[in-house]
This record gives sequence, structure tokens and C-alpha cells, in this order.
Amino acid sequence: MSIQDNLTINEKKVLLALEEIGSAAPERLEEKSGLQVDAAMQAAFMLEEKGLVSVSEKVLERYSLTKEGEEYTKNGLPERQIIDFLKKPTSLEELRSHFSPKMVGIATGWLVKKGWAKVENGVIVPSGKVNAGKDEETLSAFTGKAKTLEELGSDKGTIKDLLKRKLVIKHEEKFRTVSITDAGNELATQGLVLEEEIAQLTPELLKSGAWKNKKFRPYRLDITPKPLYGAKIHPYRRLIEQMRQIFLEMGFAEIKGGIIQSSFWNFDALFQPQDHPARDMQDTFHLDSTCELPAEYFEKVAAMHEHGGEIDSCGWGGTWDKELSRRNVLRTHTTSVTVKYLADHPISPVKAFCIDRAYRRETIDPTHTPEFEQLEGVVMDKDMSFADLLGLLAEFYHRMGFEEVRFRPGYFPYTEPSVEPEVYVDGLGWVELGGAGVFRREVSEPLGIKDPVLAWGLGVSRLAMLKLGLKDLRLLYQSDIDWLRKSEVCRT
Repeated sequence: MSIQDNLTINEKKVLLALEEIGSAAPERLEEKSGLQVDAAMQAAFMLEEKGLVSVSEKVLERYSLTKEGEEYTKNGLPERQIIDFLKKPTSLEELRSHFSPKMVGIATGWLVKKGWAKVENGVIVPSGKVNAGKDEETLSAFTGKAKTLEELGSDKGTIKDLLKRKLVIKHEEKFRTVSITDAGNELATQGLVLEEEIAQLTPELLKSGAWKNKKFRPYRLDITPKPLYGAKIHPYRRLIEQMRQIFLEMGFAEIKGGIIQSSFWNFDALFQPQDHPARDMQDTFHLDSTCELPAEYFEKVAAMHEHGGEIDSCGWGGTWDKELSRRNVLRTHTTSVTVKYLADHPISPVKAFCIDRAYRRETIDPTHTPEFEQLEGVVMDKDMSFADLLGLLAEFYHRMGFEEVRFRPGYFPYTEPSVEPEVYVDGLGWVELGGAGVFRREVSEPLGIKDPVLAWGLGVSRLAMLKLGLKDLRLLYQSDIDWLRKSEVCRT
């Protein structure tokens, strides 16, 4: 089969048009070929694959002002307005009485960066050296329609700063040119027959018999078809639902609770000392609101902290601070939900779990985020033992697909004994996935709970990373459509 036989009628029209004009923009090609511009360009790209034409692309960048940029072009940049106002060293507090705090905040950094002033003990001290910056010259050059760098007389560094400050916006225009190659020109001069081709056989053609005298477009078996991706649940959501289903099938009830919790339920009810590092501002999101303490519990919890209450415990000593316990926080773990649920349901048996989001002041990196999901659960019943806890957790991890599970002794303020479950992963070895234990009497007694309570908190995101083969936790929360399309629905 010759090359000509492999060409569609649209390709032939484009090739004949280019034979006449050599090269053209898409609009000119549309005019000469008689095709719509989209059809003409589709044919051009197909011809490019065959080496008969070449398609070149040039991107032209133009810039225009944002609303904020227009304002500063008219009134001056924040640093310009403030340096013009300064006649002597002036405190930041005084500047905020003349300008908005936002403008003072913006201007201060740029005054120092440009060398127009310096900050000493909260006072802005002018340097006396104030020259018109390239950024001001660029802003003044904006008139009317969007302009290129050359038209603005600016440079990439200056325009980059203005883009960062959101004072200008970039517009990209793509210009394509389609040119015939020597091979394409040679083929076109040999004479191309424009004959209608049939791409699909219809019932009408079969009934009338007209298909016998028609030319059919040849199928190309050497071209890889465009991949098709079916709709599916987000991989992380799918794993969360799998975990939820496992505990529901094991007879647990799912519970929910508020994101905002008092320090009482988030820390004190769990017998976490009030001077524990986890309660610092560096580790916990503290809110400026407070709440009332539960009258039936807080005095018993206070006594347990101070001297061990009425059981054989020494407590933490010191004086329990009621006001500190009233402060609201973004829950640092979902244990605050389960412990309150137990206080409201102190009579055995209780089997409950909560799978929800918690918040901690973490620096974002491949293994930490300020928001994360946690799977929390409790079992309360007569004669519950530590062995029951280990068996329950082993069953959960087995159902999640981990064949080898082991438990390492651990420490948590509110459980004793405590363990850290670990699973074995090929290539990584043993990986710790959470914490578990039996509630200490210091936790259960003030809440009126008399039977043993098995409790655990498992890291959902870390478990998801292992199941999905990820090395960066942030991928679980990013809308990377390519990763979402190609992620596996299941593994064997």
C-alpha cells in the first residue's frame, strides 16, 4: 500500500494547500484547504507523524495589570507611599494609625529589601537613598492593552517580582505554523486524488449495496489507542471505607464527634499531665474560646491528677488548673471522641470506633501533615484482657492484607500495658502503625467506668501509604489526575 493510500481525504486537502503556499498559520490553512480549523490542524498533526509536514509553535507572553496593580500604578507602591510619608524615624505602631496594617506589613519588607529603610526595635528608619525602582518604571509603562516585556522595557526578574506580588498577570498566546516538508512536496506534486472515504459502515450502505463502489478508510494497527480510564473512588477514600467496613463487620458501632474539643476531653480526661509537651502551643492548635467543664466529672479528674483520687495512685502532683482545662483546641486525636462516648455509655458492653481527622502543628514534609486521619476504637466489657486486644488488632491487620503482625511494648499516658502494633512489609521491614493498650484506672475511674477498656489509635495515612506504595504522604491529598487515573483498584 502506497503512502497516498494511507492518507485521509483531509490530509490530502491540507497537503495540496501547503503545496501551493508552502507554510501557513492555522487560519490561513483553514482558508486554503476548505476545512474547519480544528479539522485542518488534526490532519496537519497526522501528516507530521508521517514526516510530510512540520508544525512549529511559538508562545508569546503578554502582561496586564491586576486590580491591585492598577491601584498601585495610580497611588504608588506601598513602600513608595510610606517612604514618602516618612520624614523621620517612625514606629510601626504610628504607621498603622495612618495606613492599613496590611499595607504597613507589605511595605516593611520591601523597604528593607530595596535599601530605602531599616527596622530597629519596631521603628522604621529611612536611609535617605530612594531611587525609582525598575518595578515602578514597569508599572508606569502599562497603558491600555496587555504588553510584552519588550514593549514594557522591563526584564524577567522585575516582572517575576510583580507576578509574585500579584500586581500583574501573564497571558500566553500560542502561534502555530504548518510547513510542508520535501517529502510532502514530492508526494503532492505526484498528484493526489481527492476521493470520499467511508470511515464507518452504515445499515443504509449495506441495504443499498452502495458500499461496493465506495473507498473505505484503512485502519492503522500500528497506532496505540488513547487509554481509557473508568470512574473509581479515590484510592485513599477506598482504603478508609475498607477499614470502616472491617470494624462494622466485627460488630463495632461507628461514632462521630466535634473537631473542636475542650482540653478537658482532649487531654485531662485521658490523664495527660497539664505540663505535658504535647499540650504546648508548638504541638497543638489552641483556640481563643473556652467551654464549661462537665460538672459530674471535672472534680474527680482534678483529684486524680493531683493525688490519685480514691485509688492506689499518686497522680501527677501539683495543682490542677481548671482554666487550662476549659481552653478549646482542634482535637489532636480522635481519642477525645471515644473517651467522651465511654463517659456517656459507662455500662458494658461497648464496642465503638471512630475514623476521622485530627490536627497537630506539624511541619509539612513527606511523612507529616497538620491534618491527618486516625482510626480510634474501644472495647469495654467484663473480663476483657490484654490478649483480647492483641487478637483484635491482629485480626484487623490480617483483613487489611498484612500477613505478619507483631507487637512491641510502648508507653502512652492513658494506657497500661501499652503496645505499638507493627506489620512486616517487603523492602521496608517492620513498620509501626499506631498505639494501643488497656485504659489505666486513672482514666476510667473518674468517668464511672468499672470494666476494662481496650483502646487503640491507628495511623490511617501511614497505613494507606504502605498499601498504595507511596513515599510522600502529601500525594494522598493532592488532586493529581494522572496518579488518580493510574492508581490500582486492588492488588493481589
